[in-house]
Amino acid sequence: MSSSPVTLRSEGAIGVLHIDNPPVNALSPATVQGLIDGLAAFEAKPELQALVLHCEGRTFVAGGDIAAFEDPAFSAAPFNSFLGRLEACGRPVIAAIHGTALGGGLELAMACHWRVATPTARVGLPEVKLGLIPGSLGTQRLPRLAGAELALDLMLSGRMLDAARARAAGIVDEISDLPPLQAALARAQALVNEKWAPRRTSALTVPPASLPDGLLDKALAQAKAKPQYPAHEAIVECVRAAATLPFAQGEQVEAQWFARVLRSGTSKAMRHLFFAERAAEKIPGLPKGLALRPVQKVGVLGAGTMGGGIAMCFINAGFETVLVEASAEALERGMATIRKNYDSTVSKGKLSAEERDRRLARLTPSLHDTDLGSCDIVIEAVFENMALKQQIAARLGQVCKPGAIIATNTSTLDVDAIAQASGRPADVLGTHFFSPANVMRLLEVVRGAQTAPDVLATVMGLAKRIGKVAAVSGVCYGFIGNRMAEVYMREAEFLLLEGATPGQIDKAIESLGLAMGPCRMLDMAGIDVGAKTVIEYEKAGGLPPDATYRVVVRKLFELGQFGQKTGAGYYRYEGRTPVANPETQATCAALAQQHGIARRGDITDAEIIERLIYSMVNEGARILEEGIAYRGSDIDVVWTAGYGFPDFQGGPMFLADERGLAHVVQRLDHYAATRGNPYGYWTVSPLLRRLASEGGRLSQYAG
Repeated sequence: MSSSPVTLRSEGAIGVLHIDNPPVNALSPATVQGLIDGLAAFEAKPELQALVLHCEGRTFVAGGDIAAFEDPAFSAAPFNSFLGRLEACGRPVIAAIHGTALGGGLELAMACHWRVATPTARVGLPEVKLGLIPGSLGTQRLPRLAGAELALDLMLSGRMLDAARARAAGIVDEISDLPPLQAALARAQALVNEKWAPRRTSALTVPPASLPDGLLDKALAQAKAKPQYPAHEAIVECVRAAATLPFAQGEQVEAQWFARVLRSGTSKAMRHLFFAERAAEKIPGLPKGLALRPVQKVGVLGAGTMGGGIAMCFINAGFETVLVEASAEALERGMATIRKNYDSTVSKGKLSAEERDRRLARLTPSLHDTDLGSCDIVIEAVFENMALKQQIAARLGQVCKPGAIIATNTSTLDVDAIAQASGRPADVLGTHFFSPANVMRLLEVVRGAQTAPDVLATVMGLAKRIGKVAAVSGVCYGFIGNRMAEVYMREAEFLLLEGATPGQIDKAIESLGLAMGPCRMLDMAGIDVGAKTVIEYEKAGGLPPDATYRVVVRKLFELGQFGQKTGAGYYRYEGRTPVANPETQATCAALAQQHGIARRGDITDAEIIERLIYSMVNEGARILEEGIAYRGSDIDVVWTAGYGFPDFQGGPMFLADERGLAHVVQRLDHYAATRGNPYGYWTVSPLLRRLASEGGRLSQYAG
């Protein structure tokens, strides 16, 4: 067993089944086999009076080996059979929990007879975040320990419980300040001395008090309202089985549902994103052992909505932060917004008043940019204007200390031009936060032509420390996300000119699972913001020589119809409720007549989806060709973490793969033939055409 990640050793009369499978002791096939062999070895040693399960490193078993789920031959049966044998053991079995016991790790612990945890340990069954259900009797054992109501909540949300709450719920039996192995050995010896009879979770019944009338029916109705997430229905039905059937029959119900959700498109997509987010952290070409720049103090220049949100990201993560504004009025307005955001969180019970005060104490407001001189990284979050950002960069190049990182929060502008203005381009990169910055998960990190490797690596690590999902982009207009969003909005506007309504376009796109279509999205973000972006792009010479390009958004801007903020845009607003806006439809008709565009009434939802989404996919392929993105999966991360693309679709590149790249290419060629292609809008990316012919996948492409 020397090569196995699991070994059996003895500590006096106590056996220790020791798991060492770094980094998180995942239940790989080798680990499962090691557990099976280790238990058999323990069973063959009657002189050992109890068994302790202990993990090396920073955590207990933190879950299953998700990569194993991709194997068509995967089966949970060997591990589940092992859990049954472990629980049936006639000698006490104690789990020594530290770090996290998640998924299969918690299922392993729940099959033990006693669970002792460190005060900082956390437990949970987060399989729903992968479109799965606990497949190793978690749906049957957790309700028996914690009750049906809490078990449902934990499994449907995927959230974790800390040790104290787990102890109160009955999931953990004991919390000890001793080192995990020492605590478990002490408990094992005490149980042996007491001649304690093993307590088996499968022999328990679900407490009736945890099943208030209507609980399961209500939960099932809520689950069925989201059919794109079949794991929700599966969890409810498995908990129902735990509450109403003998354990063995409940086990069969869980196995049937697990097999069903494992094969679902939803789980396949969500597992893709799980690996994609981890791949996005890896930067090709960086030397091993690269030393990162130390970051302890952060500066943010600009206290508007974006700057204030960025500052909150850092003070939430424990960083001392300086927030600088040019005027006292703007600075106080920004600070008031930050305080209001925290007060709202406190009022909802999600943050203590004491923690709010601690966070605010880490924030230093200032009217002097020289106060940024002591910061290790400074992020400018001023208005999206190239001349202004270059002016700011030049000033920061003088004010910031040697070795400090200068980051520009821009959504579209040329980071290289801004970096050159600083006079120290190696220290500069882009950090494209998404609004509200303190809420949105995505951070696009834009590597400039001269960005130093340690600067890029430092900011990627920093993103993780502030809880962001980061993806690297090269320099181009709009980077990854907004460059693709531009072609998406382009086609939406062309469809408006051809006779589609905002409501029709949005409904078609929302049928894919996006929270809102392009027209509602731009109304909410601000048509003025969208129009100014197009205008800036035109000034930079980036627009095609097409007189009809984005004429709708520019006309609405000219008319002062900025969306929700003015009560009218693509829609008219009654409060926050969008209703059809006849004026906008008349504007589109007039623009179509002006530019000689034929109006038609045969636009289908399928055409809307193909023109918006497939154009975006084609642009994503060009981004890969140009080396702007490292991987196709990085593009999926950007769109699901930052733009509301549904996780159950896996991202635009994954969606295209699932629909078939040959089909996507055929439809792009169709629109080139039927609509004309004078500006290259429908020219298929050579990469996309090649992958389609070879049967490849965009979401797996790495340049």
